[in-house]
Amino acid sequence: MTSINLTREEAQQRSGMLEVSHYDVALDLTGEEFFTSTTVVKFRVKKAGSTFIDLRGDELLEVRLNGAPLPTSAYDPTYGIPLSGLQVAEYELKVVAKIRYSRTGEGLHRFVDPVDGEAYLYTQFETADAKRVFACFDQPDLKATYSLAFEVPEHWTVITNSPTTRSGNTVRATVDYPLSTYLVALCAGPYVGVTDTWTGTLTEHPEGSPAKSVEVPLGIYCRPSLLESLDAERLFTETKQGFDFYHRNFGFAYPFGKYDQIFVPEFNAGAMENAGCVTIRDEYVFTSQASHYNYERRADTILHELAHMWFGDLVTMQWWDDLWLNESFATWSAAISQAEETEYDTAWVTFANVEKAWAYQQDQLPTTHPISTDASDIETVEQNFDGITYAKGASVLKQLQAYVGRENFFAGVRRHFQEHQWSNATFGDLLRHLEEASGRDLSFWAQQWLKTTGVNTLGVALATDESGTITQAYLTQRGDTLRTHRIAVGVYALQGEKVVRTERIEMDIDGASTEIPELVGRQLADIDFVLPNDDDLTYCLIELDAGSLQFLLENVDKFEDPMARTLCWSTAWEMTRAGSMRARDFVALVARGAAAETELAVLERILTQAATAQSTYADPEWAKEDTQLARALLDGARSDSAERSIVFTQALAGVKLHDASRTFFQDLLESSSDAGLRWKALTALIADGSLADVTGPEAAGAAMTAVAEELNRDNTATGYQASLKALAAVNTEDNKRAVWDEIVAGELGNRDLESKLAGLTFVGSDELLPSAEFFDVAEKIWSAQSNEIALTTVTGLFPRWDINQETLDRADEFLSRDLAGGLRRAVTEQRDRLARALRNRAVDRG
Repeated sequence: MTSINLTREEAQQRSGMLEVSHYDVALDLTGEEFFTSTTVVKFRVKKAGSTFIDLRGDELLEVRLNGAPLPTSAYDPTYGIPLSGLQVAEYELKVVAKIRYSRTGEGLHRFVDPVDGEAYLYTQFETADAKRVFACFDQPDLKATYSLAFEVPEHWTVITNSPTTRSGNTVRATVDYPLSTYLVALCAGPYVGVTDTWTGTLTEHPEGSPAKSVEVPLGIYCRPSLLESLDAERLFTETKQGFDFYHRNFGFAYPFGKYDQIFVPEFNAGAMENAGCVTIRDEYVFTSQASHYNYERRADTILHELAHMWFGDLVTMQWWDDLWLNESFATWSAAISQAEETEYDTAWVTFANVEKAWAYQQDQLPTTHPISTDASDIETVEQNFDGITYAKGASVLKQLQAYVGRENFFAGVRRHFQEHQWSNATFGDLLRHLEEASGRDLSFWAQQWLKTTGVNTLGVALATDESGTITQAYLTQRGDTLRTHRIAVGVYALQGEKVVRTERIEMDIDGASTEIPELVGRQLADIDFVLPNDDDLTYCLIELDAGSLQFLLENVDKFEDPMARTLCWSTAWEMTRAGSMRARDFVALVARGAAAETELAVLERILTQAATAQSTYADPEWAKEDTQLARALLDGARSDSAERSIVFTQALAGVKLHDASRTFFQDLLESSSDAGLRWKALTALIADGSLADVTGPEAAGAAMTAVAEELNRDNTATGYQASLKALAAVNTEDNKRAVWDEIVAGELGNRDLESKLAGLTFVGSDELLPSAEFFDVAEKIWSAQSNEIALTTVTGLFPRWDINQETLDRADEFLSRDLAGGLRRAVTEQRDRLARALRNRAVDRG
């Protein structure tokens, strides 16, 4: 029996034994360190036996089962509260506990805003952290209704899954629909908000109900210190566009009455899909200049969480082995709705360059796993919130949509919502609905794509005779598993100063090679470039023929279509990661072509990739002297376009400075009033040691003075985090040692930890960090911290900057020990990234 790390087998046994009908939860939130949680849960036992209820509290004060007291002295959060000798009957269980507020972003997190000194609370329960706030059967298939009561200070606002009523200091709400515990939510504090209403139509479908009008109250909330920066009109517009798209295509009216979005502090993820009460990281309230990419990703997040209201909240996975489907569907839904309904009509281009790069990287690690993978216990599930679960899964759903056809895909989804509303379902259920809608057998597809690992490489092989006529043309496929793909092959030519597509061939491929008859009989000289996977329909790496590769290197900036261009950038980056292109050549490609890139999200990505190529994959002796990337970034930072300037300035602040960029940032500090830009400039100059004309301890003192002055200008939560990063970036041995020791001690909250890690490892710090010590403290860190904090710390402190064989040897020795599964996975992945860097540096030198 393991309450904290619930297993799938235990969950199945528990759901087979009982049904939960209702929770009555009361929280006294008037304390500053602890809160009191009182839960009364009603459940029916279907099969006699023993089980347990989950709770992670500091002190168990009272337990009563049908009025009779149960012992509290032996309570251990690891095992929950035992419920022994249950008979087939109705039960009422009361649990009262004292629980500490969280500082890790898990459970009930408490944050004090430095601007007003007020406390702001919010919950985060996925995967299984509802038990950190109230006693519950914390698994997705035991849905229930809820009565909620919160004792709060008089001036606080309370937002939860349903509308609230207030009597004095007590706020109440009723959730009268079945809901999984992980989707219950609470935000409390002096939050302020604005409201609106979406009015739309539920579109009639042949298999659905007649069209009808739908009205949904909308709310957006944040801390008062952020209200001036809250662009509510834009946020409401994008939210309404999502409602328009989903109602037009999902065939099921929004099910939760009202829809609130709350921007909360120190959030661990982008957002969380609590039913009717979505929490979003408040860095998405932009208090300084933000790039186009920031706005685009925020819109993507808004649409992702809104899609979850149907896929995840209305219809919920049976167990976490379908986590991939939950997240992949929302990721796919966000991209397609963004592309078709919002101003971000090239969202699929961003998807190809961002999500897929994440997936390809994850899928090439030794810890890769099938999309539909092991979910034997909660710890294993939490390790799989990764690029395969989100990005590869969404890529595969995009491929599935192409394979069965768009309308058939949506028709299957509509059947899924209708049949499983308010209950739980599996991927097998969805697959059945898609087969019914499309008339296609998809069992082989599921096996090929969901139960196997790795990414296929697709290329076009051309053979010609002496006259240059193509005599054979094949689409080739390599990989451990040869899959069925629906793909397009694009033929491109240089016309004037633009590379344009002259032909598109859409086809199904299966096996190692598939003939492309449309290319046979053509003159090779008339074909400048052939792009496998044109329009990015499938999930694959691209291998270009020799002529196409040379053409890409010479003309990447001339491709007219942004999707084709981003596929070229992606291909070059994957070749660099694979060591088939030298890192310095990729840096040169970006330095030359970035100025012509029109897609700002892609631009931001390739600049980051180029910086990684120079700092991690290139020969360090070459990288130390070469300034072409820094010069290109500086030119871009001086752009007349504010949107382009911010992208280049951000990238420039993250690379090694040279004389001109030092001057640029010094001038920026003198002239700019934008807090975000000022912090970036200050941090870059501090790390570079060029903030003042002093060295050693005096330089550290000057940095501390400058940070204090800047924090006085920007005394906000954002400014405070920026100050932690800047101070940790001071490049002295004493400072790095102090920050390292503070992080290892494990007393930091989640956001403080992230800021100090970013400053500790800022560019220029490599030689000052105690790299070898990581392997002495990693196990202690892992055992002493929550999963969220431990993973952040271990990943952040692994000496990825110490790229040599000695570090690899230390990692291998460490991995030979008997380690916790999550720790082993984290270190294995970091070790693999380090080995790749070492190989690529050798390639670059050669």
